[in-house]
Amino acid sequence: MVVDRVFICKSLSELETIAADIAMLLKDSTIVLFKGEMGAGKTTLIRLICKHYGVTDNVSSPTFSIVNEYHTATNEIIYHFDFYRINKISEVYDMGYEDYFYSGNKCFIEWPEKVESLINFKAALVLMDVKDEIRTINVSL
Repeated sequence: MVVDRVFICKSLSELETIAADIAMLLKDSTIVLFKGEMGAGKTTLIRLICKHYGVTDNVSSPTFSIVNEYHTATNEIIYHFDFYRINKISEVYDMGYEDYFYSGNKCFIEWPEKVESLINFKAALVLMDVKDEIRTINVSL
């Protein structure tokens, strides 16, 4: 079943409420792809979604580490990937991506375009677009 939901965010102050709604939509999704231009707010949105899942760790961009691991108050694990700096798909193989993607834990993936050949399974998509400071966030399950 494909569910499309569109959110319009006119200010960053609205983003927390939108993130709560998106967190509810994604509750049954394991792999979530976040697409959008640099500066669209992907990491900020992920931070707010993680807050609604009860993450107790500091949520930050894994641009240099490629993956961050977060823990919730109920001992669940969320993996947060940022593949922006990946130059070759072999780098993702070397990091053992299968251990993360097939762990059954939530995986939030920024810049999934860089690893499209590895995503051959059902994934939710959060597409962010910014025009004139207004963010359009489309969620497809």
